[in-house]
Amino acid sequence: MQLSVIILNYNVRYFLEQCVLSVQEALSTLDAEIIVIDNNSSDDSCQMMKNKFPNVKLIENKVNFGFPKGNNIGVSQARGKYICILNPDTVVAEDTFIKILAFAERQINLGIVGCKLIDGTGKFLPESKRGVPTPWIAFTKIFGWYKIFPKTNLFNQYYAQHLNENETGKVAILVGAFMFLKRDLYLELEGFDEDCFMYADDIDLSYRVLQKQKVNYYFHETTVLHYKGESTIKDEKYMKRFQEAMNFFYQKHFRKSWFFTFFIQIGIWFFSFAKMFQGKIKAKPLAESFIFYSENKILSEKLPSILKNKVLFLDLKKEKMVNSWLVFKGKRGEIILDNHYVSFKKCIKIIETLKDKNITFKIFPKNTNFIIGSNSRNDRGQIIKIE
Repeated sequence: MQLSVIILNYNVRYFLEQCVLSVQEALSTLDAEIIVIDNNSSDDSCQMMKNKFPNVKLIENKVNFGFPKGNNIGVSQARGKYICILNPDTVVAEDTFIKILAFAERQINLGIVGCKLIDGTGKFLPESKRGVPTPWIAFTKIFGWYKIFPKTNLFNQYYAQHLNENETGKVAILVGAFMFLKRDLYLELEGFDEDCFMYADDIDLSYRVLQKQKVNYYFHETTVLHYKGESTIKDEKYMKRFQEAMNFFYQKHFRKSWFFTFFIQIGIWFFSFAKMFQGKIKAKPLAESFIFYSENKILSEKLPSILKNKVLFLDLKKEKMVNSWLVFKGKRGEIILDNHYVSFKKCIKIIETLKDKNITFKIFPKNTNFIIGSNSRNDRGQIIKIE
Protein backbone atom coordinates (compact mmCIF):
# COMPACT_ATOMS: atom_id res chain seq x y z
CA MET A 1 0.00 0.00 0.00
CA GLN A 2 1.33 3.43 -0.96
CA LEU A 3 -0.20 5.73 1.62
CA SER A 4 -2.15 5.91 4.87
CA VAL A 5 -3.83 9.23 5.72
CA ILE A 6 -4.22 9.66 9.49
CA ILE A 7 -6.92 12.09 10.66
CA LEU A 8 -7.36 12.77 14.38
CA ASN A 9 -10.76 14.24 15.20
CA TYR A 10 -12.24 15.96 18.21
CA ASN A 11 -15.67 17.60 17.99
CA VAL A 12 -15.40 19.00 14.45
CA ARG A 13 -17.96 16.75 12.79
CA TYR A 14 -18.73 18.95 9.74
CA PHE A 15 -15.11 19.86 9.04
CA LEU A 16 -14.24 16.17 9.36
CA GLU A 17 -16.88 15.20 6.81
CA GLN A 18 -15.59 17.74 4.29
CA CYS A 19 -11.99 16.69 4.97
CA VAL A 20 -12.69 12.99 4.40
CA LEU A 21 -14.62 13.78 1.21
CA SER A 22 -11.63 15.71 -0.14
CA VAL A 23 -9.17 12.99 0.89
CA GLN A 24 -11.26 10.30 -0.77
CA GLU A 25 -11.17 12.26 -4.02
CA ALA A 26 -7.40 12.70 -3.70
CA LEU A 27 -6.82 8.96 -3.10
CA SER A 28 -9.12 7.69 -5.86
CA THR A 29 -6.25 6.58 -8.12
CA LEU A 30 -3.86 5.46 -5.37
CA ASP A 31 -3.47 2.30 -3.32
CA ALA A 32 -4.24 4.02 -0.05
CA GLU A 33 -6.34 4.07 3.10
CA ILE A 34 -7.88 6.61 5.45
CA ILE A 35 -7.74 6.10 9.22
CA VAL A 36 -9.87 8.38 11.40
CA ILE A 37 -9.18 8.43 15.13
CA ASP A 38 -11.82 10.07 17.29
CA ASN A 39 -10.70 11.36 20.70
CA ASN A 40 -14.01 10.82 22.48
CA SER A 41 -15.98 13.56 20.71
CA SER A 42 -19.28 14.62 22.24
CA ASP A 43 -20.82 15.46 18.86
CA ASP A 44 -21.97 12.88 16.31
CA SER A 45 -18.63 12.59 14.50
CA CYS A 46 -18.42 8.83 14.93
CA GLN A 47 -22.00 8.17 13.87
CA MET A 48 -21.49 10.36 10.82
CA MET A 49 -18.40 8.37 9.87
CA LYS A 50 -20.25 5.07 10.23
CA ASN A 51 -23.20 6.30 8.18
CA LYS A 52 -21.36 8.14 5.42
CA PHE A 53 -17.95 6.48 5.26
CA PRO A 54 -18.46 2.84 6.29
CA ASN A 55 -15.31 1.76 4.41
CA VAL A 56 -13.04 4.18 6.30
CA LYS A 57 -11.27 2.70 9.30
CA LEU A 58 -12.59 4.40 12.44
CA ILE A 59 -10.89 4.15 15.82
CA GLU A 60 -13.08 5.35 18.70
CA ASN A 61 -11.04 6.32 21.75
CA LYS A 62 -13.00 6.33 24.99
CA VAL A 63 -10.98 9.24 26.37
CA ASN A 64 -9.32 12.28 24.79
CA PHE A 65 -5.70 11.16 24.54
CA GLY A 66 -4.52 14.41 22.97
CA PHE A 67 -2.78 15.03 19.66
CA PRO A 68 0.45 13.00 20.05
CA LYS A 69 -1.01 9.76 21.44
CA GLY A 70 -4.11 9.94 19.25
CA ASN A 71 -1.98 10.07 16.10
CA ASN A 72 0.36 7.37 17.40
CA ILE A 73 -2.64 5.07 17.84
CA GLY A 74 -3.68 5.71 14.25
CA VAL A 75 -0.23 5.12 12.77
CA SER A 76 0.11 1.85 14.71
CA GLN A 77 -2.68 0.44 12.52
CA ALA A 78 -1.50 1.99 9.25
CA ARG A 79 -0.28 -0.16 6.36
CA GLY A 80 1.05 2.41 3.89
CA LYS A 81 4.67 2.90 2.89
CA TYR A 82 4.02 6.58 3.58
CA ILE A 83 1.74 8.23 6.11
CA CYS A 84 0.21 11.70 6.14
CA ILE A 85 -0.75 13.27 9.45
CA LEU A 86 -3.68 15.51 8.53
CA ASN A 87 -5.89 17.82 10.59
CA PRO A 88 -9.65 17.31 10.22
CA ASP A 89 -10.18 21.02 9.54
CA THR A 90 -8.37 20.79 6.19
CA VAL A 91 -9.34 20.41 2.55
CA VAL A 92 -6.88 18.80 0.12
CA ALA A 93 -6.85 19.13 -3.66
CA GLU A 94 -7.58 16.13 -5.86
CA ASP A 95 -3.91 15.90 -6.90
CA THR A 96 -2.28 16.77 -3.55
CA PHE A 97 -1.10 13.27 -2.68
CA ILE A 98 -0.15 12.36 -6.25
CA LYS A 99 2.17 15.37 -6.40
CA ILE A 100 3.70 14.84 -2.98
CA LEU A 101 4.21 11.10 -3.53
CA ALA A 102 6.06 11.82 -6.76
CA PHE A 103 8.20 14.43 -5.00
CA ALA A 104 8.94 12.14 -2.05
CA GLU A 105 10.03 9.26 -4.29
CA ARG A 106 12.67 11.48 -5.91
CA GLN A 107 14.35 12.46 -2.63
CA ILE A 108 17.32 10.93 -0.84
CA ASN A 109 17.33 10.82 2.99
CA LEU A 110 13.74 12.00 3.04
CA GLY A 111 12.41 13.31 6.32
CA ILE A 112 9.05 15.08 6.46
CA VAL A 113 7.32 16.89 3.61
CA GLY A 114 4.97 19.77 4.35
CA CYS A 115 2.99 21.81 1.86
CA LYS A 116 1.57 25.27 1.30
CA LEU A 117 -1.29 25.98 3.72
CA ILE A 118 -3.83 28.78 3.47
CA ASP A 119 -6.59 29.71 5.88
CA GLY A 120 -10.30 30.03 5.11
CA THR A 121 -9.84 33.61 3.87
CA GLY A 122 -7.13 32.59 1.37
CA LYS A 123 -4.17 33.95 3.34
CA PHE A 124 -0.90 32.02 3.42
CA LEU A 125 -0.15 30.43 6.80
CA PRO A 126 3.51 31.17 7.60
CA GLU A 127 3.79 28.18 9.95
CA SER A 128 3.78 26.02 6.81
CA LYS A 129 7.58 26.29 7.05
CA ARG A 130 9.71 27.15 10.06
CA GLY A 131 13.22 27.07 11.48
CA VAL A 132 14.45 25.47 14.68
CA PRO A 133 13.14 27.77 17.45
CA THR A 134 16.34 28.41 19.37
CA PRO A 135 15.93 31.00 22.15
CA TRP A 136 17.08 33.78 19.83
CA ILE A 137 14.81 32.72 16.96
CA ALA A 138 11.84 32.39 19.34
CA PHE A 139 12.68 35.86 20.69
CA THR A 140 12.55 37.37 17.17
CA LYS A 141 9.18 35.72 16.64
CA ILE A 142 7.59 36.89 19.89
CA PHE A 143 8.59 40.51 19.34
CA GLY A 144 7.77 40.52 15.64
CA TRP A 145 11.26 41.29 14.35
CA TYR A 146 10.79 38.74 11.56
CA LYS A 147 8.16 41.13 10.13
CA ILE A 148 10.40 44.17 10.36
CA PHE A 149 13.47 42.46 8.85
CA PRO A 150 12.06 39.67 6.61
CA LYS A 151 15.17 39.56 4.40
CA THR A 152 17.75 39.62 7.18
CA ASN A 153 19.02 36.15 8.15
CA LEU A 154 19.54 37.19 11.77
CA PHE A 155 15.81 37.84 12.24
CA ASN A 156 13.90 35.84 9.59
CA GLN A 157 14.51 32.23 10.59
CA TYR A 158 11.40 31.42 12.62
CA TYR A 159 9.19 31.21 9.52
CA ALA A 160 12.02 30.02 7.24
CA GLN A 161 11.86 33.21 5.20
CA HIS A 162 14.87 32.16 3.15
CA LEU A 163 12.13 30.49 1.06
CA ASN A 164 9.11 32.39 -0.16
CA GLU A 165 5.71 30.72 -0.05
CA ASN A 166 5.93 29.76 -3.75
CA GLU A 167 9.34 28.10 -3.55
CA THR A 168 10.07 24.47 -2.68
CA GLY A 169 13.11 23.80 -0.54
CA LYS A 170 14.71 22.46 2.62
CA VAL A 171 13.34 23.63 5.97
CA ALA A 172 13.81 22.50 9.55
CA ILE A 173 10.34 22.46 11.11
CA LEU A 174 6.91 21.60 9.66
CA VAL A 175 3.43 21.94 11.09
CA GLY A 176 1.36 19.05 12.44
CA ALA A 177 -1.67 19.99 10.34
CA PHE A 178 0.01 18.30 7.34
CA MET A 179 3.04 16.03 7.72
CA PHE A 180 3.97 13.50 5.02
CA LEU A 181 6.70 10.94 5.74
CA LYS A 182 7.63 7.27 5.54
CA ARG A 183 5.82 5.12 8.07
CA ASP A 184 9.05 3.28 8.94
CA LEU A 185 10.70 6.58 9.89
CA TYR A 186 7.74 7.56 12.07
CA LEU A 187 7.87 4.19 13.85
CA GLU A 188 11.67 4.37 14.22
CA LEU A 189 11.18 7.71 16.01
CA GLU A 190 8.32 6.21 18.07
CA GLY A 191 6.04 8.89 16.68
CA PHE A 192 5.01 12.05 18.48
CA ASP A 193 6.31 12.46 22.03
CA GLU A 194 3.25 11.86 24.20
CA ASP A 195 4.70 14.06 26.94
CA CYS A 196 4.73 17.10 24.64
CA PHE A 197 2.85 20.28 25.42
CA MET A 198 0.57 21.91 22.87
CA TYR A 199 2.55 23.61 20.06
CA ALA A 200 5.65 21.46 20.70
CA ASP A 201 4.76 18.06 19.26
CA ASP A 202 5.34 18.90 15.59
CA ILE A 203 8.48 20.92 16.41
CA ASP A 204 9.88 18.01 18.41
CA LEU A 205 9.12 15.40 15.73
CA SER A 206 10.60 17.58 12.96
CA TYR A 207 13.76 18.16 15.00
CA ARG A 208 14.21 14.46 15.80
CA VAL A 209 13.96 13.73 12.07
CA LEU A 210 16.84 16.17 11.49
CA GLN A 211 18.84 14.38 14.18
CA LYS A 212 18.51 11.21 12.08
CA GLN A 213 20.33 13.09 9.28
CA LYS A 214 17.12 13.26 7.23
CA VAL A 215 15.98 16.27 5.21
CA ASN A 216 12.65 18.04 5.73
CA TYR A 217 11.04 19.85 2.82
CA TYR A 218 8.47 22.54 2.22
CA PHE A 219 6.64 21.68 -1.03
CA HIS A 220 4.79 24.59 -2.63
CA GLU A 221 3.26 22.88 -5.66
CA THR A 222 0.05 21.92 -3.89
CA THR A 223 -2.08 24.08 -1.61
CA VAL A 224 -4.16 22.76 1.28
CA LEU A 225 -6.93 24.74 2.95
CA HIS A 226 -6.56 24.80 6.74
CA TYR A 227 -9.27 26.43 8.82
CA LYS A 228 -7.35 27.73 11.81
CA GLY A 229 -9.95 28.70 14.39
CA GLU A 230 -9.39 30.20 17.79
CA SER A 231 -5.96 28.61 18.29
CA THR A 232 -4.40 31.47 16.30
CA ILE A 233 -5.59 34.27 18.59
CA LYS A 234 -2.41 35.87 19.89
CA ASP A 235 -3.29 36.70 23.49
CA GLU A 236 -1.74 36.03 26.88
CA LYS A 237 -3.10 32.45 26.95
CA TYR A 238 -1.42 31.74 23.62
CA MET A 239 1.82 33.25 24.90
CA LYS A 240 1.83 31.04 27.99
CA ARG A 241 1.23 27.93 25.90
CA PHE A 242 4.02 29.02 23.57
CA GLN A 243 6.31 29.42 26.57
CA GLU A 244 5.43 25.94 27.85
CA ALA A 245 6.09 24.44 24.43
CA MET A 246 9.47 26.12 24.02
CA ASN A 247 10.54 25.24 27.56
CA PHE A 248 9.64 21.60 26.89
CA PHE A 249 11.63 21.64 23.65
CA TYR A 250 14.69 23.28 25.23
CA GLN A 251 14.72 20.96 28.24
CA LYS A 252 14.50 17.92 25.99
CA HIS A 253 17.04 18.89 23.33
CA PHE A 254 19.10 21.73 24.82
CA ARG A 255 19.77 23.17 28.21
CA LYS A 256 17.04 25.27 29.78
CA SER A 257 17.18 28.83 28.48
CA TRP A 258 16.88 31.50 31.16
CA PHE A 259 17.26 34.06 28.35
CA PHE A 260 14.12 32.79 26.69
CA THR A 261 12.18 32.42 29.96
CA PHE A 262 12.94 36.02 30.93
CA PHE A 263 12.01 37.58 27.61
CA ILE A 264 8.93 35.42 27.06
CA GLN A 265 7.64 36.64 30.42
CA ILE A 266 8.11 40.20 29.22
CA GLY A 267 6.17 39.21 26.11
CA ILE A 268 3.31 37.82 28.22
CA TRP A 269 3.10 41.05 30.22
CA PHE A 270 3.22 43.08 27.01
CA PHE A 271 0.40 41.12 25.39
CA SER A 272 -1.68 41.17 28.57
CA PHE A 273 -1.28 44.94 28.80
CA ALA A 274 -2.14 45.44 25.13
CA LYS A 275 -5.17 43.17 25.50
CA MET A 276 -6.64 45.52 28.13
CA PHE A 277 -6.92 48.25 25.48
CA GLN A 278 -7.83 46.07 22.51
CA GLY A 279 -10.78 44.27 24.04
CA LYS A 280 -12.13 41.19 22.36
CA ILE A 281 -11.40 40.56 18.71
CA LYS A 282 -14.40 41.73 16.77
CA ALA A 283 -16.20 39.32 14.50
CA LYS A 284 -16.05 40.10 10.82
CA PRO A 285 -19.23 41.88 9.68
CA LEU A 286 -21.72 39.67 7.87
CA ALA A 287 -21.75 39.66 4.09
CA GLU A 288 -24.08 42.10 2.36
CA SER A 289 -24.09 40.24 -0.96
CA PHE A 290 -23.71 36.61 -1.99
CA ILE A 291 -22.56 34.87 -5.16
CA PHE A 292 -23.44 31.19 -5.60
CA TYR A 293 -21.29 29.35 -8.16
CA SER A 294 -23.22 26.30 -9.23
CA GLU A 295 -25.47 24.70 -11.82
CA ASN A 296 -28.08 23.87 -9.20
CA LYS A 297 -30.98 26.21 -9.94
CA ILE A 298 -33.25 24.61 -7.33
CA LEU A 299 -30.80 25.32 -4.53
CA SER A 300 -30.14 28.81 -5.86
CA GLU A 301 -33.83 29.54 -5.34
CA LYS A 302 -33.72 28.25 -1.74
CA LEU A 303 -30.56 30.06 -0.64
CA PRO A 304 -32.04 33.59 -0.30
CA SER A 305 -34.47 32.40 2.39
CA ILE A 306 -31.76 30.36 4.14
CA LEU A 307 -29.24 33.21 4.11
CA LYS A 308 -31.89 35.89 4.58
CA ASN A 309 -30.34 37.88 1.78
CA LYS A 310 -30.27 38.19 -1.97
CA VAL A 311 -28.07 35.68 -3.78
CA LEU A 312 -26.62 36.17 -7.25
CA PHE A 313 -26.67 32.80 -9.01
CA LEU A 314 -23.93 32.29 -11.61
CA ASP A 315 -24.37 29.25 -13.82
CA LEU A 316 -20.98 27.63 -14.31
CA LYS A 317 -21.96 26.42 -17.77
CA LYS A 318 -22.57 29.94 -19.01
CA GLU A 319 -20.41 32.31 -16.95
CA LYS A 320 -16.78 32.57 -15.96
CA MET A 321 -15.26 33.25 -12.55
CA VAL A 322 -12.91 35.93 -13.85
CA ASN A 323 -13.63 39.37 -12.31
CA SER A 324 -17.14 38.34 -11.20
CA TRP A 325 -16.36 39.29 -7.59
CA LEU A 326 -16.30 42.90 -8.74
CA VAL A 327 -20.10 42.86 -8.47
CA PHE A 328 -19.58 43.43 -4.73
CA LYS A 329 -18.33 46.96 -5.54
CA GLY A 330 -16.67 47.54 -2.19
CA LYS A 331 -19.41 45.85 -0.17
CA ARG A 332 -18.74 42.86 2.03
CA GLY A 333 -19.56 39.82 -0.03
CA GLU A 334 -19.47 36.07 0.20
CA ILE A 335 -18.69 33.54 -2.51
CA ILE A 336 -20.31 30.12 -2.11
CA LEU A 337 -18.66 27.37 -4.17
CA ASP A 338 -20.72 24.31 -5.05
CA ASN A 339 -18.36 21.33 -4.84
CA HIS A 340 -20.85 19.25 -6.84
CA TYR A 341 -19.62 21.25 -9.85
CA VAL A 342 -16.38 22.87 -8.65
CA SER A 343 -13.54 20.52 -7.68
CA PHE A 344 -11.85 20.89 -4.31
CA LYS A 345 -8.69 21.94 -6.13
CA LYS A 346 -10.54 24.71 -7.93
CA CYS A 347 -12.28 25.79 -4.70
CA ILE A 348 -8.87 26.16 -3.04
CA LYS A 349 -7.47 28.02 -6.03
CA ILE A 350 -10.40 30.45 -6.12
CA ILE A 351 -10.11 31.17 -2.39
CA GLU A 352 -6.36 31.71 -2.70
CA THR A 353 -6.64 33.87 -5.82
CA LEU A 354 -9.57 36.07 -4.79
CA LYS A 355 -8.51 36.66 -1.19
CA ASP A 356 -9.73 40.09 -0.16
CA LYS A 357 -10.60 41.66 3.19
CA ASN A 358 -14.14 42.29 1.95
CA ILE A 359 -14.79 38.76 0.69
CA THR A 360 -15.52 35.59 2.62
CA PHE A 361 -15.81 32.08 1.21
CA LYS A 362 -17.92 28.99 1.82
CA ILE A 363 -17.93 25.55 0.22
CA PHE A 364 -21.01 23.40 -0.34
CA PRO A 365 -19.35 19.95 -0.21
CA LYS A 366 -20.78 17.33 -2.53
CA ASN A 367 -23.28 14.85 -1.06
CA THR A 368 -23.82 16.93 2.08
CA ASN A 369 -26.55 19.18 3.45
CA PHE A 370 -24.40 22.04 4.72
CA ILE A 371 -22.29 24.98 3.61
CA ILE A 372 -19.03 25.43 5.50
CA GLY A 373 -16.20 27.93 5.82
CA SER A 374 -14.43 30.42 8.04
CA ASN A 375 -14.69 34.20 7.87
CA SER A 376 -11.54 34.78 9.91
CA ARG A 377 -8.52 32.90 11.15
CA ASN A 378 -9.71 33.89 14.65
CA ASP A 379 -13.01 32.02 14.63
CA ARG A 380 -13.97 28.37 14.60
CA GLY A 381 -15.85 28.52 11.34
CA GLN A 382 -19.46 28.72 10.23
CA ILE A 383 -21.85 25.92 9.32
CA ILE A 384 -25.06 26.65 7.41
CA LYS A 385 -27.52 23.77 7.20
CA ILE A 386 -29.34 23.21 3.92
CA GLU A 387 -32.68 21.56 4.64
